[in-house]
Amino acid sequence: MFREMLSRDASMSFEVFPPKKNDEFDNCYNVLDSLAKLNPDFISVTYGAGGSRSKKTVEIASYIQNTLKIDAMAHMTCVGSSEDDILEVTKDLEASGVSHVLALRGDKPRDMSDEQFAKRIFPHATDLIRFLNTNTNLDVSAACYPEKHPEAMSIDSDLAFMKMKQDMGAKMFISQLFFDNADFYRFVERADKAEIHVPIVAGIMPITSAKQIGSTVTLAGSSVPKKLADICAKYGDFPEDMRKAGIEYAIDQIRDLRKCGMGHIHLYCMNKPKMTEIICKSI
Repeated sequence: MFREMLSRDASMSFEVFPPKKNDEFDNCYNVLDSLAKLNPDFISVTYGAGGSRSKKTVEIASYIQNTLKIDAMAHMTCVGSSEDDILEVTKDLEASGVSHVLALRGDKPRDMSDEQFAKRIFPHATDLIRFLNTNTNLDVSAACYPEKHPEAMSIDSDLAFMKMKQDMGAKMFISQLFFDNADFYRFVERADKAEIHVPIVAGIMPITSAKQIGSTVTLAGSSVPKKLADICAKYGDFPEDMRKAGIEYAIDQIRDLRKCGMGHIHLYCMNKPKMTEIICKSI
């Protein structure tokens, strides 16, 4: 199904996250039911630091795949995992009929010491990709960073890791969020020159509240262009106006990407089906 999707000029996929509390699961499934009505090409499910919510990721991915009949992609991080930990999760995924994962290093868990972090079994996402392609039958995709990974020494070194991910067997890349399409176009051009030829899907996150700029965006290492900063300054104290302006900004990004031949979009929808519906209907 993923191969068929990428053979087309455009696609739309969503990212969701598992609830932190068990009693929030009913609402999570309501969100998924609403998102399913928008007919996404696939839905990805995030993964807790060090695999802390791996069971929930498998459970939600299974619901997407088997109940909603939509292709599911399960995120998988490796920063705090052993080989046996990874294999346990992959067996659960394969038993659930989920065949596609997004392989990530993941952020350092709060309870992991610097010494443990330095001696981790999988130093980089490339090591996880190699392990998965050697020991499982899963299709593996990877992340990429239009403005480089925050820990990368340079754009060129980051592209070298991206090329390594491709060489280790990554079949598709999903980009980190970005807010200036010019950054993404330059990145795609650089990736092509670095002989990275697997599909790159553009990751778009709507900014619906000014506080996101100081939390999610800062963590991602994404820059904020003047146009978006001006929107936050103008509407930051007016929640509904900020929400509308942020959604419109994301819609404009997607329209421009598609106009320029970059039609595969992965929407970081933050478990907000109404916002997602507005965007999908507008494009």
